[in-house]
Amino acid sequence: MRVYLAADHAGYELKVHLANHLAKQGYEVTDVGPHEFDPDDDYPAFCLHAGARVVADPGSLGVVIGGSGNGEQIAANKVAGVRAALAWNLETAQLARTHNDANIVAIGARQHTLDEATTLVEAFLATGFSGNDRHARRISQVAAYEVDRELPPLP
Repeated sequence: MRVYLAADHAGYELKVHLANHLAKQGYEVTDVGPHEFDPDDDYPAFCLHAGARVVADPGSLGVVIGGSGNGEQIAANKVAGVRAALAWNLETAQLARTHNDANIVAIGARQHTLDEATTLVEAFLATGFSGNDRHARRISQVAAYEVDRELPPLP
């Protein structure tokens, strides 16, 4: 499986670690950047490019990393077809895949040790979508809004 990695300065060290670790685990890793540490860089470009690559590469997944992961998740979710989820513990990493079929996980590098963050990413990548009808229905509703920008009727 191909995995796209992106970060900002706060997530740079974790991104480098994950690129090496995941490659050793057999993943095909594509490092979207940054490719060198820059304390003044901004995450949006990296996360938007990672999102666009994941959407254009069916079956791939992505990891976006910053200090908290919040901004990175927001940026990635601006790309049509991205379903980025912030994972802060093992359950949220797994639920992002099983319930939401998330294709990108956002991680806050300042919120976790290197080992904790690696465990979250590994869990996300190893977990599949449940295929449950109610979850698929909800994902379809969000995808439809992404296309036509029409709000669904309230129940």
